Amino acid sequence: MSALDWPALLRAGLRGLGLRPAEFWALTPAELRLMLGEERGARAMGRARLEELIAAFPDAAEGDST
Repeated sequence: MSALDWPALLRAGLRGLGLRPAEFWALTPAELRLMLGEERGARAMGRARLEELIAAFPDAAEGDST
């Protein structure tokens, strides 16, 4: 995962978008990217990937009766 360039994002939010600091910090990185014009996002997870995650991280340990 790449680190976010917070100083550049803060400048873009405050100067470019005219946000107040509290408004900027209330946004998620995804919301900020969308506001800055980044239209592409991560692809939605498919069923096969969901099944892989369920198998890798079950809700209950094996042998649990709950």
